[in-house]
Amino acid sequence: MAGSLLSLSQDVSLERIMQVALERGYTAQGEMFSAADMAQLAEEVFQCQAELLSGGLEGENRGRILRHLTAGCPLLLPYDEDSNHEPCRRRGYKAHWAVVSGLLLGLRDGALSPACQEDEQIPGLFRPGPACPPPAPEDVLETYLLSKQGKSWRPQLWNYRQAHESNAQLMDFCPKRAGDGKVYVVPAGGVKAGLCGKTVLLCPRTTQSALPQPAGPPPAAER
Repeated sequence: MAGSLLSLSQDVSLERIMQVALERGYTAQGEMFSAADMAQLAEEVFQCQAELLSGGLEGENRGRILRHLTAGCPLLLPYDEDSNHEPCRRRGYKAHWAVVSGLLLGLRDGALSPACQEDEQIPGLFRPGPACPPPAPEDVLETYLLSKQGKSWRPQLWNYRQAHESNAQLMDFCPKRAGDGKVYVVPAGGVKAGLCGKTVLLCPRTTQSALPQPAGPPPAAER
């Protein structure tokens, strides 16, 4: 799913991705409990630039993630998946990966830039124009991530804080899975070392140096 957003010169099949992951020892059953391995896998099969972030989605990483998504590049997010595919907190027992491809920001009244263009079909939804400045942090009331998990039929909007909290509590390997008799590849230090607080940013190699570096959140807005 992330590859389709990277403007690849040719498509890379799921079979090819799985083959490389098996050959490199990243997985045994299709599981990926190491964000570092996921970043290396993406770089090899997509010939893209992968950046591994640690420390969760908040703090200094928040601005980096918002700028990355504003530039039109996807990220890979490990999280605990609830029954409706949204983030939950199960200590890593339901750990899955999602592709995040966009943002929706809720702004306070009067904070919207005149350079933003209102959507023709959805009143109150605005898209940033080329000259649209980023909103000031104090003007952003809500932040949502446009995300999709592989089993979901459609993308979803996830509350940014909930996604952060789910990502930051990936601690343990599911006991049920540990006792199912199958072999899994788990890094030294377990799920906590491999996934907790980790995010993988992907972009085409040619755009890495051109990513915008605004001081505040990105110019995507909803009134």
